[in-house]
Amino acid sequence: MSHPEYRGKTVLVTGGLGFIGSNLALALVEAGADVTVIDALIPQHGGDQYNVETVRSRLRVEVADLRDHAALLPLVLGKDYIFHLAGQVSHGDSMRDPELDLSVNCVATICLVEACRRHNPGAILVNTSTRQVYGRPRTLPVDEDHPVDPVDVNGINKLAAEYYHILYHRVYGLRSVVLRLTNTYGPRQQITNERQGMTGVFLCRALRGERLRLYGTGRQLRDFTYVDDVVEALLEAAITPACHGRIFNLGANDRHSLLDFCDILKGLCGAQYDVVPFPADSRLIDIGDYYGSFARFHAATGWSPRIGLEEGITRSVAFFRQHSAHYLA
Repeated sequence: MSHPEYRGKTVLVTGGLGFIGSNLALALVEAGADVTVIDALIPQHGGDQYNVETVRSRLRVEVADLRDHAALLPLVLGKDYIFHLAGQVSHGDSMRDPELDLSVNCVATICLVEACRRHNPGAILVNTSTRQVYGRPRTLPVDEDHPVDPVDVNGINKLAAEYYHILYHRVYGLRSVVLRLTNTYGPRQQITNERQGMTGVFLCRALRGERLRLYGTGRQLRDFTYVDDVVEALLEAAITPACHGRIFNLGANDRHSLLDFCDILKGLCGAQYDVVPFPADSRLIDIGDYYGSFARFHAATGWSPRIGLEEGITRSVAFFRQHSAHYLA
């Protein structure tokens, strides 16, 4: 879907060398926006200059940390739209190093909204959060009225970052939208470690011909969302006034089990898998089944996911095979 609204607009994407941020940056460049990406390139967080290689001459890349006020200020000046995707997403890492998670997800966010409040109050911000803020679902599907009850440090800090955006919208008129993402997968995902979720782990091991491991029963339900659909949601959220000052779930049209995901990889790559008991640390933060309702966001924007699970995995496998020398190294 084309987005003429972005032609000639100035846009900042934080975390723009990461998985979702780079896919968003590519879409914005193609839409005719003047795009700047900022990324701290913190090891293991997924930032990769190669992710924007195809449009490198058509955007500006700033390697800097959002917590650095001097570096951040000139980057927010004059921007029409700011998409805030920088952060730490690993649930396990957040439990092992909670202070780093707090700094990267909360301190960086407060620096960003403060810089905008003081120096660019007319900007429109979109913040990516996570379904992890809900914790273990009490009812399914999960909608935005479901209680928030995070089961890990990352969920707590992501929730706090949401509130910074909504508070600054309410108190200072800094227009912000929060989208809670769920099980995003696809091209440019960091797949060679376990820090961006089990979808990347499964893709990597399947492409390397390694056996997959499913914890528990493998029948846990999820609403897997292909990255192109997430990018479309981000673009729609920013340009839709009815979204400003609100929090929305994303999701998928259909729910699938982890076994379904692995069976598709088995068909595409010949991947074999084992179902094994949960490790103790993973069991503590497992949420069981999760699938959400995106009805509220659909009502505001008309957005619905277009890429089903089999098509999305097929596209992902093709991308990583084409670029295996880089992403599987």
